[in-house]
Amino acid sequence: SKKNKESILQRLQAGEIDILIGTHALIEENVVFNKLGLVITDEQHRFGVRQRTILVNKGDNPDVLVMSATPIPRTLALILYGDLDISIIDELPPNRKKIETYAVKKDMDQRINQFISKNIDEGRQCYIVCPLVEENDEIDAQSVIELADEYKNRIFSQYRVEILHGKMKPKEKDAIMMKFNNGEIDILISTTVIEVGVNVPNANIMVIENAERFGLAQLHQLRGRVGRGEYQSYCILKYKGNSDIIKKRMKVISSTNDGFVISEKDLELRGSGDFFGTKQHGIPEFKIANLFVDMPILKNVQAMALSITAKDPILENEDNKKLKKLIETKFQGRIEI
Repeated sequence: SKKNKESILQRLQAGEIDILIGTHALIEENVVFNKLGLVITDEQHRFGVRQRTILVNKGDNPDVLVMSATPIPRTLALILYGDLDISIIDELPPNRKKIETYAVKKDMDQRINQFISKNIDEGRQCYIVCPLVEENDEIDAQSVIELADEYKNRIFSQYRVEILHGKMKPKEKDAIMMKFNNGEIDILISTTVIEVGVNVPNANIMVIENAERFGLAQLHQLRGRVGRGEYQSYCILKYKGNSDIIKKRMKVISSTNDGFVISEKDLELRGSGDFFGTKQHGIPEFKIANLFVDMPILKNVQAMALSITAKDPILENEDNKKLKKLIETKFQGRIEI
């Protein structure tokens, strides 16, 4: 409530709060810290570079830790996080098994349904992810409501089937996730609202309908909702279409669990313009250079830029005067040297 928020902001400014946990609301102008020493951003891929900068500027050179389970390509990491040291945790926690991933066409439905039944009968639970909430005449894709009706009344009538999507009220969503967490739901049919922050160790099957409609990084993130317990887990990608790009993407996600390999391939297949909103993330739009193909050159350029600014921070040496003039012209009104 407004009253609560005002109280927290006053206490924060007075130094009466040691740790503040919040959403994007933390970057708002009226959030003033007494002495900000550490900024931790979880799910960093959901924040833009400028948003991170705004938060950091609320302190006097605070320490910064950014975290994400959705790795961006190493090639892009250099540009997005060139000011950070990067650490990679690339091993599974103890007792976790590698998730087996299969990309299949629609004609495999019967076998998949039998496989789901077998696992539920053994006490496990299942996620089904759809790209749409409701049917749409213009989009040929599976919807949560349509599939739930079919599952509840025909295919899986013997099991407890529920739905979850972003149009539901927060209380409804929380109640459904609580029931799923407590083992009171066998099959949860959902949109991508389960992409992050969901941990149900007993769920061991993830079926993604119309997988061709999701980015590789998003498929990898969704797949991470299973394999969180001791049971062998499976991710089944149902896809439509026969284009080479679709087949290549399905092959990539099926053949590796390495998020860095997946994100590199995503960049290679889709191009950097599609990978991120360049304006949001601060990725430069090059007219000639290709972020993927020309990365060795860009790495050399970055090293050279760091070397120049280390020796001559405000570019006042004779050798750098032309460079300074070029930067002032190109970034007029946006930066100061």
